[in-house]
Amino acid sequence: MKGTQLFALSAIALAISQAVYAAGGKNETLDEVVVSSTTIDDRFTSRNDKASNTTVISGEKIDKEHPQNLLQVLQGIPGVTADLDSGESVKIKLRGIENQRYMGEKPGVAIVIDGVPVFERTGKVNIDLDNIASIKVIKGGASYLFGEDALSGAVVITTKRGYKNAGFTAAKELGSYGFHKELTKIGFANETASGHIQASRRGAPDFYYQGNYFSNYLDGKLAWYVNDHSDLSFGFETSKRFKDSHGSVTGVTQAAIDPRSVNSSDYARKFNTNLSKLNLTYSNDYAQNANLLLTTYQYKDHTTFLSAPQKYSGTGAVVNDPNAYITGNEYNQIQSGLKGEWRASQDAVGWLAGLDWRNNGYWNQTSNLVSYRNAPATPCPVNCAAGAVTGDDFTRERITGLYGEVTYNATPAWSLTLNGRHDTSSLGYSANPTVARATTLALGKSFNVNSWRIGTAYDLSDSSNVYGNISTGFRTPTVQQLFTGTVTPNGGKTQDNPNLKPEQALSMEVGARRKTELFGVGVDLSGALFQIDRNDYILAVSGQYSTNTTLFPERYENIGGVRNRGFEFAAKTDAGRLFSLDLAYSYIDARFTRYDHFTQTLGNPFGPPAGYTLKNFNNTGKMVPRVPKNQLNSTLNWRPMHDFKAGLEMDFKGGYYADDINQEWIGGRTLFNLLANYEVKNDPTFLRGSKWSFFARIDNLFARNYYVAARGTNDQANPITKVYDRVYNAEDLSLIVGRGRVWSAGISAAF
Repeated sequence: MKGTQLFALSAIALAISQAVYAAGGKNETLDEVVVSSTTIDDRFTSRNDKASNTTVISGEKIDKEHPQNLLQVLQGIPGVTADLDSGESVKIKLRGIENQRYMGEKPGVAIVIDGVPVFERTGKVNIDLDNIASIKVIKGGASYLFGEDALSGAVVITTKRGYKNAGFTAAKELGSYGFHKELTKIGFANETASGHIQASRRGAPDFYYQGNYFSNYLDGKLAWYVNDHSDLSFGFETSKRFKDSHGSVTGVTQAAIDPRSVNSSDYARKFNTNLSKLNLTYSNDYAQNANLLLTTYQYKDHTTFLSAPQKYSGTGAVVNDPNAYITGNEYNQIQSGLKGEWRASQDAVGWLAGLDWRNNGYWNQTSNLVSYRNAPATPCPVNCAAGAVTGDDFTRERITGLYGEVTYNATPAWSLTLNGRHDTSSLGYSANPTVARATTLALGKSFNVNSWRIGTAYDLSDSSNVYGNISTGFRTPTVQQLFTGTVTPNGGKTQDNPNLKPEQALSMEVGARRKTELFGVGVDLSGALFQIDRNDYILAVSGQYSTNTTLFPERYENIGGVRNRGFEFAAKTDAGRLFSLDLAYSYIDARFTRYDHFTQTLGNPFGPPAGYTLKNFNNTGKMVPRVPKNQLNSTLNWRPMHDFKAGLEMDFKGGYYADDINQEWIGGRTLFNLLANYEVKNDPTFLRGSKWSFFARIDNLFARNYYVAARGTNDQANPITKVYDRVYNAEDLSLIVGRGRVWSAGISAAF
């Protein structure tokens, strides 16, 4: 590892030094440095962070595409490997990091909305897509700015504000499978203040059986311009969301005959979620080259849902009711915090200093909804009785992060950037007695973690530059990982490990950007080579999602290793021409470098030992599941007039393995989507001063059959008979079948 770091540093230093030497004879004046990094606001994003791979998507672009989920917005960025089940919720992942996990863990990407570091119970992102001003995607380890979980990067979302939201807007959309969306917005703007309030709702019965979902939003922002150089803004968002079944089926046969999942049961259903976000931000450009940003926030998440489909009743009878579930779950979360950033510059040096203080609380309670058995002939112990409380706990998390950045323009063309951050975090855990444990618990652990970035960039000309960086990301252990033997005792099959260390990721990247012309057409080109190494990620001794035994217990250790490396390329031609092209390609090779043991279960692990067998695997060297090696997204745009634009999008994802053992292969797929948008502004035939927009989009234009998600671990019970065949193959995969051709169309009017 040290050799790799030294080699990368040497290569970057050598390349830049030679370029600087070649340009040494030029008589140029140093430009004043402006630090563009921030975790709070997007007002500095016009100044590109030259030392890192950063992409900014405007809210205007999002509004014109009318996406139904966040993945449709992000799939045009190279290296995005997000998870989408069904409905709107997306778990954002970058460069294949954490694609081996799918049970609600953190995504390995820091998600920040208006300065609020957001983490929801499922690890997914829920936000009003109609209230986004910009999305900034930073790739590579980004804990040097964002702290916890920025293993592969960060996604910074800023909501709408300012004079562009003045007036009144109304919109209506309809689509396949009963999709509908309604929106109204009213706003004002003058010399001293601006603000808007927006209400929207969207939902659908959906393609999947019992897959209905809806989202109701009320959000807005109020800004007061205190004087010519300072402002105070208050933002809020409240939402009520519901999502029933995700539409998963067991096995390829069931997927073929029952793609709507009529006869199958998701592991979890009926998610009722109430979210609220509040933030207050103060900005002061107190000098020509200095700024102070302060924000305070609160984020609440109250979620209830059902989990664990019932296979057998309390008497041992087979249960085929798709609505029968064992566990009721209630989750409450309150995140609150304070952030401050000071940036300034003097001649060739710019700097940033920041404080990030967080105080988070997480409440969990689970109980049995019914009496049940795990196997027909195995009587139910007391913890299988209806009404039994199986979990009742609270976790307090406190984090204090200090971070900074220094950028130095060594020459007019050459810049160096150094970032550093120190995080002090503490976990306090308390639990009330449950049916499986008669005592209360009080546990705790604290961590101190450093993260950093070294970056450099060189302008070869006014239209091209090269860059390189090395950065780190980290993730601290969870209470469940530290104290699983105490929290969930299981006869010696679970064990504590309070000596766990925070996971670390080391990212290395070199890239180039160029603005040029091809055949007389302006084009922006960018490319990057990257590698992310994780040599100590936290993994159970028994393996990921495997059955624990006394020989291989569920004890977590820093024993996992994975390496993600690849190449990314993007090209965008002049969007103002009759035809234009957007293209994004990524090649990712993600492999386990250390995964010594995985226990696979064949048969029913919940019954007597004679009902199942265990099979051991060494997964070292195998590919990380659900990471396509090749991804290509391209859109051919046609713009015959200024106010009309149509685009044909092609989205290709290569094949991948659905499991850690690399047995079940899922073939690649190519989808075509068609989008069109027409705007009418100040036309005499319409209301004077108004703006009308008409749009239509068709996703999966040629109705291609494909899987949205494919996951495999162990032998699974037949969805109809509930019998295990003690064989693991394609009939044991958890699959979500794509909807087929989907259309939507709508109209909006702004006055």
